[in-house]
Amino acid sequence: MKKILNQPADFVPEMLDGLLKAHPQQLAHAGDDVHCIVRADAPVSGKVALATGGGSGHLPVFLGYVGKGMLDGCAVGDVFASPSAEQMLAVTQRIHGGAGVVYIYGNYGGDVMNFDMAAEMASFEDIEVRTVLVKDDVASAPPQEAGRRRGVAGMVFAFKCAGAKADMGASLDDVVAAAERALANTRTMGVALSPCTVPRAGKPTFTIGENEMEIGMGIHGEPGMKREALQTADEITQRMMAAILDDLQATAGDRLAVMVNGLGATPPEELYIIYRKVHQILTDRKIAVHRAYVGEYATSMEMAGASLTLMRVDDELAALLDHPAQTPFFVQV
Repeated sequence: MKKILNQPADFVPEMLDGLLKAHPQQLAHAGDDVHCIVRADAPVSGKVALATGGGSGHLPVFLGYVGKGMLDGCAVGDVFASPSAEQMLAVTQRIHGGAGVVYIYGNYGGDVMNFDMAAEMASFEDIEVRTVLVKDDVASAPPQEAGRRRGVAGMVFAFKCAGAKADMGASLDDVVAAAERALANTRTMGVALSPCTVPRAGKPTFTIGENEMEIGMGIHGEPGMKREALQTADEITQRMMAAILDDLQATAGDRLAVMVNGLGATPPEELYIIYRKVHQILTDRKIAVHRAYVGEYATSMEMAGASLTLMRVDDELAALLDHPAQTPFFVQV
């Protein structure tokens, strides 16, 4: 294992300490726990607060989207491990501005259990919490079993749309509805080319051949749809686009937001080659691109590969997507 770190056990708290020191005008932490990241100006009185959480190793997800126009707080676990219910509660208490709190996070068992516990504990303090689960990964379950799907990069669109709605002063019900509407129109699929190494484990999370790829692999190394010989960029893109467009039931005249996301070790040059093909396919189908996001938005340590996310937008979702936002990892004016 070659990593720039001190002791593996200190990897996450030292990373968080560095991040807080680098962005003191934007970020703070609840109590004395650096795992409980909040906006520096939290709580924002009268505004619906948004919180997320999950394991480290995925920057910018999750904590990278804490800031104006997006999230108010994030509970951070160890690498690929859920934060505790107590940490999520501490975040909830710190960000609550009197209008309720919305949890938006990925559909993973440990997170669901701990966040549900945090919501129950918050209710004892008269803090109303609503939950929106992200289930955008089309490779993890068929459409008829969409409730089992994993949450991956599509959650960024949910953060953006719900965060904009809350920033506009909307009610708790309306913020939840914006998040749910965004996710109902969002689908993601990824391809992995190499594994990553969790510092505490000291060895790769899985093995894959030098000339192999896995279509649909999850961001923690969960099995995908099929492992096969590495294909060209256009062929990989066509595979992902066909699956996503079919699941989304996209048709001519639709408008889409597109996110081509690197998983940690993929150069931006390769991501733009993917986007080139995405744009061509959508143009041929007479589908418009409202906004394109190309870069690293939800990674998996140093895993090589990419994911593709499409969100169908109407006028309301387009306006929410266009609303200004500013976090340490995401700026839109």
